[in-house]
Amino acid sequence: MESILVLVPKSEQESMASPMLQPAEQDQAKHDSDEEWIKKHLFNLAMQGKWDNVIKTYQEKPAALGVKITRSGDTALHIAVLDRKESVVEKLVNLINDEEASTSSREKEGREEEKYEHPLEIANDRGNTPLHLAASIGNVRMCLCIARKHRKLVDSRNNERETPLFLAALHGKKAAFLCLHGLCDPNNHSNNSRRGDGETILHCAISGEYFDLAYQIAHKYKGLLNSFNESGNTPLHLLAGKPAAFESGCHLGWFNKIVYYCLYVEKLKEESFPHYDIQQSVDEKPELEKYPENYTTCVNFFQVLNVLWNVFTKSVLSPIYSVISAPACKKDSTTSEKNDPENPKKGECDAPQKQDKQSRNGADEQPHLLPPNYYISFEFLKFLYKAMLVVLGFGSKMKKKIQAKKEKNIWSIQIMDKLLESVSSEYDASAGSRPMELGETDVFRAIEAENTPEPKQPTKMENDQKTDQDKKIDDMAKKKIDEMAKKETPILIAAKNGIVEMVERILNLFPVAIHDMNSNKKNIVLLAVENRQPHVYEFLKKREILKESIFHVVDNEGNSALHLAAKSNNSPPWRIPGAALQMQWEIKWYEYVKKSMPMHFFVRYNKENKTAREIFTETHKNLVEKGGEWLNNTSNSCSVVAALIATVAFTTSATIPGGIEAESGKPTLEKQPAFNVFSISSLIALCFSVTAVVMFLAILTSRHQEKDFGRDLPRKLLCGLSSLFISIAAILVSFCAGHFFVLKDELKYAAFLIYAVTCLPVTFYAIMQFP
Repeated sequence: MESILVLVPKSEQESMASPMLQPAEQDQAKHDSDEEWIKKHLFNLAMQGKWDNVIKTYQEKPAALGVKITRSGDTALHIAVLDRKESVVEKLVNLINDEEASTSSREKEGREEEKYEHPLEIANDRGNTPLHLAASIGNVRMCLCIARKHRKLVDSRNNERETPLFLAALHGKKAAFLCLHGLCDPNNHSNNSRRGDGETILHCAISGEYFDLAYQIAHKYKGLLNSFNESGNTPLHLLAGKPAAFESGCHLGWFNKIVYYCLYVEKLKEESFPHYDIQQSVDEKPELEKYPENYTTCVNFFQVLNVLWNVFTKSVLSPIYSVISAPACKKDSTTSEKNDPENPKKGECDAPQKQDKQSRNGADEQPHLLPPNYYISFEFLKFLYKAMLVVLGFGSKMKKKIQAKKEKNIWSIQIMDKLLESVSSEYDASAGSRPMELGETDVFRAIEAENTPEPKQPTKMENDQKTDQDKKIDDMAKKKIDEMAKKETPILIAAKNGIVEMVERILNLFPVAIHDMNSNKKNIVLLAVENRQPHVYEFLKKREILKESIFHVVDNEGNSALHLAAKSNNSPPWRIPGAALQMQWEIKWYEYVKKSMPMHFFVRYNKENKTAREIFTETHKNLVEKGGEWLNNTSNSCSVVAALIATVAFTTSATIPGGIEAESGKPTLEKQPAFNVFSISSLIALCFSVTAVVMFLAILTSRHQEKDFGRDLPRKLLCGLSSLFISIAAILVSFCAGHFFVLKDELKYAAFLIYAVTCLPVTFYAIMQFP
């Protein structure tokens, strides 16, 4: 019997297979296909920047607001926040009501739904909601828009247990931080200010050197001033580890120092986010004006004029007006109601307004430095100085860098004073070694226990296992606390990093802190010597209190300050190029520490029965070898140049410009001033070039012993480089003098400008070799 093959069209196959699926399964398959299509469609539109089409898609399909469209779990709202599309974010947030309505209607139809999640609560794979991202980039407008819509997001945490407030502090966004601080529940400030690992917002602000933000946190969160993180560090510990934030760690050239001391920086004051900004509708904020690209120069010019006018009105006109209006206020207060206690004087009523005006102009700090009648002159000089910097071209990048450096230096002192104010009057030598206080552990437990289900009643076996685990955890905690107990106090960290300001301030407040020691029994003197901090050591020498007792201390290996001065560190401690010069400064530092105290003051032998001189010789062997190689390479290169200059100078001195007279044998141009300059400069070039060659040969033939790096070799190097510089300058002068006879009739005095430009290489050489 033959089989018959029947061909069925594909459309009929689908129609035959479709009845086999249940209606619920058909709906689910259709829903999944629609969701995949929406994901791809929204992703393509977002990547192309077609946000109007994205908004239109959400309006047509409100359920898509919660769809994650990227592999990292971001929704379109996440991408819009990261792209800083403020108007798009506002429109997307305003569509959320429609989504809620559609969700409730679906639930009424009887479909089983999972636990409802608000679209603004949807987080990406890192647990960040749109408010987390808006806070991390510091966009206040988007933070207000999202937080107004869903206030619970302010307390939400990501996978790292970070709140939006914490992320704003972590990235140094002061405006966003103040905004979120005003939106947070005051009773929840302590929880929102910590991360899951115990790091606080004050620790993050100081670690990132956001000192303006740290100052606001110190005022608003006073409980964090003495708080400890997981490593057992307080904010003062972190600040002591940042020497570049203080003036003592700021290394500037002579010109930059002049600009640094001329700049004026206002001290920080407590701020709060303006209430009118919170209540103000974000829709009222105007968009940036657009103009043709070829108008950019004109727009920038008018912006500069606007800035100059603002500086002039703020620095000059406002003080003049305040001074002019002050006598009228005094006159009114003295003539009317002079002794009436029920009616206060007009001057007293206006005092707060006057104080507020002075605080805006930065005048509240000036009466301490200058008499009140000098204030106008001082402000006018500041205005002239700023105008001069703009005219000379120094008011752009260089001025901004130095201004930022000085702001950091001034504000770090304010933070330090604020942190030291919170320390108890009775100095605790173990401060900084305690990992955390009881209240802080309670906060950690509250953060860890947040959103965790309640445990079931454990059985007896589970209780036994739990006790064993608790013992292990307690043992680990004890070990960790013992490690934290070895931590150094802030004054020791400051001495190690050369922060004289902090060392002086702590010793003035807590004189007993001078006895602090680390786990190796090194006190403040030993750490300053070991880390090559001459300013701290000099400051401690000037303090007569307990001088002998702290300078006579030895560490647990029996090393005195002289032994530690003799030890070589792995990293070069001195800001000097060249191994030979590094070695010279090491010798100078050792001799300085040795001569700073009376003879036989320091302990001669340590526990290894070694003297300081033996330690110095052992630990500086590699530096001596590197210094010898560096000197040989430098001498070889410079001696070749000096020999070439000597050859040219000898040839030049033997050649007479203009020739000689046949009868008398005297030079034709003998009576010309340029001829005298030529002959003298050529002789100087020959003399100093030969001197340079001799000096460099002396360096090459030297023994390169340890003691030679103290004076002998550096002097020879300095003499050789100086002679080489003078010979180069002299050979250029002799060339210009000989060439002057060619150009004097045509260019006359203009030739001097050409010769000045010719001498620029000598200037560059001097700048590079003699910084």
